[in-house]
Amino acid sequence: MSKELGTFLRSRRERIAPSDAGLPVTRRRRTPGLRREELALLAGISATWLTYLEQGRDVRPSGQVLDALARALRLTDAEQEHLHRLAGAGAAPEQDLSEEATPEIAGVPALLGNNPAYVTGICYDVLATNHAAAELFQGMGPGGNVVRWVFTEPAARQILVDWEQEARSILARLRAIAGQHPGHPRITRLVAELTEISPEVRQWWPQYDIQFSHAGRKRLRHPRLGVIAVSHAAFHVAERPEQTLVVYHLPDSTNLPAGATPPA
Repeated sequence: MSKELGTFLRSRRERIAPSDAGLPVTRRRRTPGLRREELALLAGISATWLTYLEQGRDVRPSGQVLDALARALRLTDAEQEHLHRLAGAGAAPEQDLSEEATPEIAGVPALLGNNPAYVTGICYDVLATNHAAAELFQGMGPGGNVVRWVFTEPAARQILVDWEQEARSILARLRAIAGQHPGHPRITRLVAELTEISPEVRQWWPQYDIQFSHAGRKRLRHPRLGVIAVSHAAFHVAERPEQTLVVYHLPDSTNLPAGATPPA
């Protein structure tokens, strides 16, 4: 059983106040949130079984047990999906294989013209990008990493108008990926690097927020157009689902030149 599952369960157990779960509040509580015995009672499972799960022992919870835990922990849909994935994760470490986009996939961002677009790998390494993305996301190009850019590139805090919201969001998505690929060397190195460099990552990573890629809108500060609201969407590559095409749709009035040379 994955140790990541135990870490996730503990993080969620510690977030729920006894009063929120309808339990009496005592004055002396050394454990933040719910005790194991209290969560086991709410989920209708034995405290010993829950202890085994949190310790990462080689036990296999049924779907019913996972669903009961999800209800007791008040997990979101994304968190419940993450819980089921962790419970089915294998223990075999993944190899640190080189990753690149095929020429066909790498050429897609250029086809999108004025719309900033890029392709990322398993842990948000940038595999391909177009001119519009290079102009907008200054300092983030092929060979870089989106998460590293968000937390270490000073320009990111200017370009991402709502920086903290966006930073928490991408870290939550990296947290989900780390759970799906326990022990992946590149993910492990990236998390260790960011934890050392960024005080925000040191604070937020243990909170174990989970999020999956999604479409939406965000505010960006364009180098020529100022603050603009853009829509965006992410598409997984069919043959390589760990690779993702991200596309931003700029307002129609921007008229960015498709062949513009990104600033130095």
